[in-house]
Amino acid sequence: MRLLLPVLIPALLIAADDWPQFRGNPQLTGVAVGAVAASLKLVWTYEGGDGFESSPAIVGGSVYVGTQSGDLLAIDLETGKLRWKYRAQEGIGESSPAVHEGVVYIGDLSGLLHAVRASDGKGLWTFKADDEIKSSPVVAGDRVVIGSYDGNLYCVSTRDGKLLWKYTTSSYVHATPSIENGVVYLGGCDEVFRGVRLADGREVLQFPAGGYTGASPAVVARRAYYGTFSNDVMAADLVQKKIVWHYTNPKRAFPFYSSAAAVDDRIVLGGRDKLVYCLNAKTGKPLWTFPTRARVDSSPAIAGGRVYIGSNDGHFYVLDLASGRKLWDFEAGAPLSASPAIAAGRVVIGSLDGRLYCFGPAAP
Repeated sequence: MRLLLPVLIPALLIAADDWPQFRGNPQLTGVAVGAVAASLKLVWTYEGGDGFESSPAIVGGSVYVGTQSGDLLAIDLETGKLRWKYRAQEGIGESSPAVHEGVVYIGDLSGLLHAVRASDGKGLWTFKADDEIKSSPVVAGDRVVIGSYDGNLYCVSTRDGKLLWKYTTSSYVHATPSIENGVVYLGGCDEVFRGVRLADGREVLQFPAGGYTGASPAVVARRAYYGTFSNDVMAADLVQKKIVWHYTNPKRAFPFYSSAAAVDDRIVLGGRDKLVYCLNAKTGKPLWTFPTRARVDSSPAIAGGRVYIGSNDGHFYVLDLASGRKLWDFEAGAPLSASPAIAAGRVVIGSLDGRLYCFGPAAP
């Protein structure tokens, strides 16, 4: 299947075969640049000592990920050996690292955004928000954007962590913002969808989001796709500034917490009704569902016509994007609410019992 990568991922932002941030790129599409082998096996497991809600980033042969106990880890992608460990002030929740020009950025539950040197784990600077950070940082040029439970969306300098601007909402900023064409997009816990100019923090777009939103928006071709706690999946037109379709399962009213992956004409995400959904991006029509045995908070990654996703049933699934058919699964034995990262032909995901798994090509 042909992937629309030139449209979805600006070449200057993503190096070949890297996964530098939550959802893989600033548009949060969840689409990998490189391919993954059709047959996978477990290559290594790293014992992190505490649960992983944070999703990995993979850059230059290193895996970066945070633990609930507050450690930011750098692990060798090839061997699974620890390269370094950096201690945050408090635990690291769902905030996932972003790696840009040799620096790793991540938020913690004390409200600190940390900048850490990727080569050796040396702390460079911190920025303090007024409440916990579960949002993941997104880097654009010399700016880092991140949300906090204090209700603010912050933009700080990559050089020294100085505040450049902040935009105040009326509730928690839980989701990770997406960035496209100089605009930061965010669906909020205050049920409002916003666009804020990256240059100065000025609002350029606002309309009702359609529900309380913990998921992060995937932005493709001037549309944003996200799930809500009102049990809907939304498609928002960023030009018309309105919702153009929404999907609700007529038989199962459960929230969508998983962030959508978007490629070609398909939107894929997990639901708290234990299903993985694939919807038509133009119409919202359901194309297929795949049942798991527990809620699916993990956000899917897509590579080469396959969907990679965890479930709280303790299984890591590989599904066919076209049909939803299960191609492979791995039983981790503990909930997988974090999301997979894909780079250099490998897939990495952490579990809530503190194990980080790396899958790679099975022997022919």
